[in-house]
Amino acid sequence: MNALLCIFAKRLFLVLPLLAVLAPVARADDMQALDTFAIDRTEVSVGQFRAFVQESGLVTEAEKRGGGLVYESGWTQKTGWTWSAPFGTPAQDNEPAVHVTYDEAAAYCAWAGKRLPTDQEWAKAAFTEMRPNPPAPFKTGLTYEYPTGDSPMGANCLDDCGPTPAINYSARLNRGTGPSLVGKTKAGVNGLFDMGANVWEWTDDGGDTEKRTRGGSWWYGAFRMRADDRATKPRDMAVVYIGFRCVQSLK
Repeated sequence: MNALLCIFAKRLFLVLPLLAVLAPVARADDMQALDTFAIDRTEVSVGQFRAFVQESGLVTEAEKRGGGLVYESGWTQKTGWTWSAPFGTPAQDNEPAVHVTYDEAAAYCAWAGKRLPTDQEWAKAAFTEMRPNPPAPFKTGLTYEYPTGDSPMGANCLDDCGPTPAINYSARLNRGTGPSLVGKTKAGVNGLFDMGANVWEWTDDGGDTEKRTRGGSWWYGAFRMRADDRATKPRDMAVVYIGFRCVQSLK
């Protein structure tokens, strides 16, 4: 497995410069500038990922394997569950892109002229308000308990975040309801959407085989949204509740 990952990483390294040349120009209104970097305001959507797939010709690992994973009584592969059909039927373009491995997420970010955030960057953006004149109740320089502020209310999590605009996929699940469309929940710290809950997000931290995910998801309660909560997953894992967003260096 380690040898295969090394081969994949080397091939990806060779492809990344080409993807960067092909990359569309990132729109400033899609990102929030902080101190040394800017971060996507929303999780990468199915429509955005589709543009990358159409241009790059990528066939994802979930597609090659016949479907991605969901946790039931253990990790269960679901036939036909892929980035374009996260729950087995075609997704709306503004659903978050999931069933995407760490390396596929990194390749998308490179194609878009960006990169995955480090864990430190992700946490700074999620919990510390850095806008000079944020709207109430946020205050510049304050670090909050949740990406939504002092309370998890307004995030799309399991049970303890209040009502959410989640898409109801519960008939296909043994836990939870499903994701919300990107940008449809409460805007949180730094004006970002879904840094807590909705779907886990890959970050560029971890070892050769495991990479860190942040923020929790619709499958978990609010405790997984907190700054001290961290998780890792195999970098080649494609799961129904793991997505991502990108950053761009400013200095």
